[in-house]
Amino acid sequence: MTEERMAEGLTERLEQLEKSVRRAAETITRLRKERDSLQAKVVGLEAKLGAAEGDRAELASLRQERKEVLSQVDGILKELDRLDIQ
Repeated sequence: MTEERMAEGLTERLEQLEKSVRRAAETITRLRKERDSLQAKVVGLEAKLGAAEGDRAELASLRQERKEVLSQVDGILKELDRLDIQ
């Protein structure tokens, strides 16, 4: 009888272990899916960041060009003012 109880106890423990292993496997599967989804989001965000950095560089270049054009226009206006005086 003691052997029967031990066998029952062992069977119960094995069943609990099996359930725990299944839950762990399900958790691993879920976490892998979440990781893959997050990695895809990271790739998308990195692409957006790269585009934004490119836009920022272009904006800086355009601002510099605008500054140069304004300086040229200012020089032309000053030259025209000198021509009007003479």
